[in-house]
Amino acid sequence: MRDLFDRIIENKGPLGKWASQAEGYFVFPKLEGPISNRMKFQGKEVITWSINDYLGLANLPEVKKVDGEAALEYGAAFPMGARMMSGHTDFHEQLEQELAEFVKKESAYLLNFGYQGMVSAIDALVSKDDIIVYDVDAHACIIDGVRLHMGKRFTFKHNDIESLEKNLDRAVKMADQTGGGILVISEGVFGMRGEQGKLKEIVALKKKYNFRLFVDDAHGFGTLGKTGAGAGEEQGIQDDIDVYFATFAKSMAGIGAFLAADKEIIDYLKYNLRSQMFAKSLPMIYVKGALKRLDMLRTQPELKAKLWENVDALQNGLKERGFDIGTTTSCVTPVYLNGSIPEAMALVKDLRENFGIFCSIVVYPVIPKGLILLRMIPTATHTLQDVSETLEAFSVIRERLQNGTYKRLSAAVAAAMGE
Repeated sequence: MRDLFDRIIENKGPLGKWASQAEGYFVFPKLEGPISNRMKFQGKEVITWSINDYLGLANLPEVKKVDGEAALEYGAAFPMGARMMSGHTDFHEQLEQELAEFVKKESAYLLNFGYQGMVSAIDALVSKDDIIVYDVDAHACIIDGVRLHMGKRFTFKHNDIESLEKNLDRAVKMADQTGGGILVISEGVFGMRGEQGKLKEIVALKKKYNFRLFVDDAHGFGTLGKTGAGAGEEQGIQDDIDVYFATFAKSMAGIGAFLAADKEIIDYLKYNLRSQMFAKSLPMIYVKGALKRLDMLRTQPELKAKLWENVDALQNGLKERGFDIGTTTSCVTPVYLNGSIPEAMALVKDLRENFGIFCSIVVYPVIPKGLILLRMIPTATHTLQDVSETLEAFSVIRERLQNGTYKRLSAAVAAAMGE
């Protein structure tokens, strides 16, 4: 028998092996200054395309004022304890009611964190006799929630309705044996590709199959739909989403999340969602802050309009210059390039050091080997000048990638890592 930690020490994982070259710069970077379109990175001003502050609420004076007043009045601890025991307030109830009304559901339930809440919600919604069918590109929180499931689960190819139907056939046969039901899980917007989930097509299958639909709309909430109520509103099928999930960490520029559904379902989750039953209540700072942010989301449509002005300018500009941005139908803007991990590092360093452009880099194992994904998040705080400078920079770095500049610069790194 060997020591438990031997494996960890010997193999740090596909990303961990790059820690000595990447940490502090490519991963775990430190952006400084007020959250905005331009921030500081290692002492230099950069245009930031990596902040999920879609509507630009994070640094608005009126938002910070509410946050500050709540901190002064309640401190960071109130209310103490889990909601079920001692951490329940009128403001928690008010926020839930307003969220439910906004996304056009009967009831809603607050969650302390999106990731934790999603994992626990899946666990609570299904028993060992039930079958889960979910999109293979689902977010890690969905995958981890499914991993808790003691029953059968099937994946369908990303946004592939034919594949979904084949797996629903399998699920129905299995459910007939177990006596359970079927839960289909998809996303309103897939955070890496930027594609909306094919919710309308999924909902159409309800006429043929008996299943319930759970949608993670973290990136759609606040950005899609006439009122900003998300991908379901955008696609005209919000009523057909059985359990709706969104987080405050993006459009709401805060902490927390919520589930929305029929009152009977939310009442069940209130008494069976372990991550909330056995965890401290969402602090009042975040509750009062979320109420203010939700009010601005509802009453200031110009924020979403400005966001989409920037989205259209960036995405159209990239396409006009021949960049591959995939099939995004949301604010998430992926730019796909061909290259190795060392080339990706050299490219991103060039962008940050010489062009003042900061965007997230995504490589294997998140995407296939040989691909580089530069993931960009436009916000309402960006300007058309930011877009123009970024487009010019991207044209240069693409040329350098194609002519081998980054391959030469990264040769030493690649050799040292045995690539």
